[in-house]
Amino acid sequence: MGAAGSKLEKALGDQFPEGERYFGLENFGNTCYCNSVLQISSQKRKTGVLAPKRFVQRLKKQNEIFRSYMHQDAHEFLNYLLNELVDILEKEARAAKSDQENSLKVANGPTTISSNGLIKEPVVTWVHKNFQGILTNETRCLRCETVTARDETFLDLSLDIEQNSSITSCLKNFSSTETLNAEDKFFCDKCCSLQEAQKRMKIKRPPQILVIHLKRFKYIEQLGRYKKLSYRVVFPLELKLNNTVEDADAEYSLFAVVVHVGSGPNHGHYVSLVKSHNHWLFFDDENVEIIDESAVQTFFGSAQEYSSNTDHGYILFYERLDAGRSNTS
Repeated sequence: MGAAGSKLEKALGDQFPEGERYFGLENFGNTCYCNSVLQISSQKRKTGVLAPKRFVQRLKKQNEIFRSYMHQDAHEFLNYLLNELVDILEKEARAAKSDQENSLKVANGPTTISSNGLIKEPVVTWVHKNFQGILTNETRCLRCETVTARDETFLDLSLDIEQNSSITSCLKNFSSTETLNAEDKFFCDKCCSLQEAQKRMKIKRPPQILVIHLKRFKYIEQLGRYKKLSYRVVFPLELKLNNTVEDADAEYSLFAVVVHVGSGPNHGHYVSLVKSHNHWLFFDDENVEIIDESAVQTFFGSAQEYSSNTDHGYILFYERLDAGRSNTS
C-alpha cells in the first residue's frame, strides 16, 4: 500500500467514504498528463498505487502523438480520450442493435427492416449524457436584421483568459458580440450578398458536467513559440451560467481541477485536485493526500507576470447542482 496510502487512510479515519477508492498512478516517464485526468476505482484496497501500464501502452499504440517521452498536453489527451470512448461505445451499441435485428429476422421471418439505405440513428452514450452540451452560433445581418442560427455540440469549452479575471468574465467574453465587416462580411441568404453582420456564440443547452479548458498556452509571433500565460483567473467553487437558452440559470459545483505546474508549455508537470464526499484530495502521480478546501484558490494563477508560483488551474470540471447526483471522484 505504501506510506502515502496509509497516511491518507489515517487522515480520513472514520470519515473514509464507504465504497470509495483513492489510488495514486505510477508515472512511466512524462505520463502525468494521463494520470492527472484518470482516476481508477475498481480495486479491493482503499488506497495505494496502481500502474496503468496496459492503458498507456494501448494509448501510445493507437495514437502516435503520445508515443514520445516529450511533455504532452492534458487537454489534448482528455479530448482524445472522450472522442475515442464515444467511437468505441457507438460501435458496440450498433453491433448489439444489429445482432438484435438479425435475431428478430430469424424469429419472425421476412421483415421490412433493412440496414441498407437507412439513416443511422445517433447513439447516445454515457459520454454524451454527461459531457455533451449544445452551442448556438447566431449571426444577425445588419441590413435586413435576419438572424441565422446554427447549433453545434461540444464536450468542453476552451476559453481565452486575461490577467486578473474570472471564469464568469471569460464566459462573458466567449459569448460577446463580434462585428463582421470589411473582409469578414457575412453572406446573407435573404439579401443574396455580403453584408455587415453581428455574430455571437452562446450556450443553448448546458451539459451535466461542464469541462472548461483555460487557454494558458499562447503562440507569440515575436518569439516564434508558445508561451505559458500564468494569469490569475479565479474559478469559484459554485458557478452560475447566465442567459442560456433552455435554462435561465444553470448552477454548477466545482469537483475537479487539472493543474499545470511549470513555466512553459514544453516542460512541466500535471497534478489534479478532486472533491469527493466533501473532501478535497490532491493527486500527484503516486502520491495522494487530503487538502483543505481553501487550498484550491492557490491554483488561480499569478497576479504578476513574473512570479515563483507556477501551479495554475488548466482544466476545470463542474457538475450541475440540479442534476440530482452527488459529487464523486
